[in-house]
Amino acid sequence: MNPRLDLLQPYPFEKLNALFDGIIPSSSHAPISFGIGEPKHPTPELIREAVRTSLDGLALYPATAGTLLLRHAISSWLQRRYGLPWVDPATDVLPVSGSREALFAFAQTVVDSSCLSDIGRPPFVLCPNPFYQIYEGAALLAGAKPYYVNSNSASHYMCDYSTVPHAILERTQLLYICSPGNPTGAVLGLDEWREIFALSDRFGFIIASDECYSEIYFDECNPPLGALQAAHTLGRSFKNIVMFSSLSKRSNVPGMRSGFIAGDASILKRFLLFRTYHGSALSPVYQTASIVAWGDEQHVYENRRQYLQKFVAVTPILADVLDVTMPDAGFYLWVRISRTRLDDCTFARRLYTEYNVTVLPGSYLARTQRGANPGQNYVRIALVAGSSECVEGAQRIVRFCQSL
Repeated sequence: MNPRLDLLQPYPFEKLNALFDGIIPSSSHAPISFGIGEPKHPTPELIREAVRTSLDGLALYPATAGTLLLRHAISSWLQRRYGLPWVDPATDVLPVSGSREALFAFAQTVVDSSCLSDIGRPPFVLCPNPFYQIYEGAALLAGAKPYYVNSNSASHYMCDYSTVPHAILERTQLLYICSPGNPTGAVLGLDEWREIFALSDRFGFIIASDECYSEIYFDECNPPLGALQAAHTLGRSFKNIVMFSSLSKRSNVPGMRSGFIAGDASILKRFLLFRTYHGSALSPVYQTASIVAWGDEQHVYENRRQYLQKFVAVTPILADVLDVTMPDAGFYLWVRISRTRLDDCTFARRLYTEYNVTVLPGSYLARTQRGANPGQNYVRIALVAGSSECVEGAQRIVRFCQSL
């Protein structure tokens, strides 16, 4: 067996199942889950119809690079969404089987663990903290060591990468970034991107920008800034920048596992080689449906409208008893629970036991770094259910807090 598998930590939802083990929640309340970030809005009919009318594609092996029509659809969307003058569909984009698969496989492609491991100094992969656990697992199984950069509530949950010691940066080969962030909802601005690009240029590491929440935001006039957009705005090339996107949250099709990566053509060329052997090409049926999805914005606007409605309703309810504000984007509330005087695990366990509401302890989404776990005393609330259910769940949380 690969000994690196023993380095992996249990996934947050495995920890949550263990936390709830043996509990029989109150039967007076129907279950409400804010735990898993799985979209619950209906899949748009135009995408369902595209799947139905393309079922003949099941008889074909898919090309790893995807069809030229799909790559054109993606490059056109990138140009419209981010104001980019040109994205070459032949070299600058690559369809993938969802951003999760690609984020993991990417580290296996770009990390060279042989260059330092022979002298006992593995390369580093930088991760935001708290973070999406795939980054950590990808780094460990690629033979690298994760280095966690803590977010700071005083700076709107931004990570200050300039605080990373030079000795770490000199051995860094890959930086994972998530903007809008999971779980904090923070969005990087142009100044933050400028700093990150400067570090990449100086130390030579690759930037993997996870942007799977980019289309869930609350100000139609101010969509989140993407990595490629920031590079273009700053007059920089896409060198060492690769962004990851997905239809799962944007279009409510997590079961399609459809996404793409885009950016540095030389890196994408090597990643395509890896994926050719990796064997995770997107189904021809879902390639056709993805073309339809990337070409339509009306269903995405409606999706945002529903999330905005829920955030506007739920946030002030919770603010009466907890420290919470609207995020920049995404569908999570990152809620500080210090006023309850319970730790995040006890809070989640008792809330589930007494009110049958599931939230995810923040400490499960972070690692202790330099003596601090930035997820401690927070919980993540995923507002993915219907509006009335989200409001009912928030009201139960208020009653629970008031009972303490």
